[in-house]
Amino acid sequence: MRGKTLRKTPVFREGKKCRLVGKGEIVDKKRKKCYTLIGSKARNKMKDDIIAKIFKNRTAEYDKLTAYGFFEENDAFLYRKNLCGEDMTLTVKICRDGTIDADIFDNEAQDYYTLFSVPDAAGGFVGKIRAEYENVLTDIAEKCFRREVFKTSYVKDPIGYVRATYGDEPEYLWEKFPENAIWRRKDNRKWYGVILTVSRRKLGLDSEEKAEIVDLRVPTEDIEKYVDGKSVFYGYHMNKKHWISVLPQDDEDLKKICKAIDISYALAAKPKK
Repeated sequence: MRGKTLRKTPVFREGKKCRLVGKGEIVDKKRKKCYTLIGSKARNKMKDDIIAKIFKNRTAEYDKLTAYGFFEENDAFLYRKNLCGEDMTLTVKICRDGTIDADIFDNEAQDYYTLFSVPDAAGGFVGKIRAEYENVLTDIAEKCFRREVFKTSYVKDPIGYVRATYGDEPEYLWEKFPENAIWRRKDNRKWYGVILTVSRRKLGLDSEEKAEIVDLRVPTEDIEKYVDGKSVFYGYHMNKKHWISVLPQDDEDLKKICKAIDISYALAAKPKK
């Protein structure tokens, strides 16, 4: 028998007397009543928000998905993992068109477990399931996806050049500044490049428009040869005696930046003893 809707209930705690079953319904074992917690749209929105946050600005690398344990089926990659022992099964689905979904199946109830995606749902069990769900997705995002934060081709192309030449990926070190990253050598961990998203005014230009720039090391004696105040500036946020900021705007700038990356990589080499 279906009772009143619990939409106004600020917190629902799942326990021995209450259990969430499919379609957003709660079974009260003691009273033998079934309640509707919230609509599916609200549940789906929270789940979608979790997935969107974890995989924001990331692109799947299919070979890494396979190595992680995914298998391909109907033009999608699937991965299954037990949660809470064998009580629950998480299924992650990653499609080639970029869509991602992840559901939890209750093996005992033989139905989908959705309480983890209910806003304001609390309790030890649901909290544990939600944490495991997010931890697995985060691990997949970090190990099987490449971050694609920068938008302009004149910055994306140098990122590809560094990947192909030195095998390095941008490292995103600052949680508060997700649009900034660095390159550093593997041997001595020294930085040889910084990618920043800044206001053009920070470079001395008359505009508040955001720009993607690349900071690179150059020989101190050559600084003045590089800086032109148009596409190359004294290093923003770095030691201006050793760094320049490049605002690539055309193919010629792209050639210059790749050459400058090689110089910067060499300058960051481990000093000879």
